[in-house]
Amino acid sequence: MSIELNHTIVWCRDQAVSAGFVAEILGLPAPVRFMHFLVVDLANGVSLDYYQAGKAPSPQHYAFLLSESEFEASFARIQARGLEYWADPARTQPGRINHHFGGRGVYFPDPDDHLLELITRPYDRNARP
Repeated sequence: MSIELNHTIVWCRDQAVSAGFVAEILGLPAPVRFMHFLVVDLANGVSLDYYQAGKAPSPQHYAFLLSESEFEASFARIQARGLEYWADPARTQPGRINHHFGGRGVYFPDPDDHLLELITRPYDRNARP
């Protein structure tokens, strides 16, 4: 089977703010314009296409798999911005990261309160963290 995710639309109030935020936190190139979207390209050929809705969207969840060094750099940018972060998606473990599957993970909000997740190991569906 060769089915892959190509892109997803991320609804936001201000596409320059939201797309710029995720690109900066992840250390990615600046977003590029494509029609009425601002596009953030990821390393695996998937893009986040930011669409400006003009109102607060329903929060969604987006998870990113990073190398250890990319996690270090991104986590440092989260801390430098003074962003809240949690070890869990329910936001009950503030100021902590997790160590699921021998890696590291963290959750934090973007400007539209989408819950972003950084992980260094993919989830093993056959094991407990």
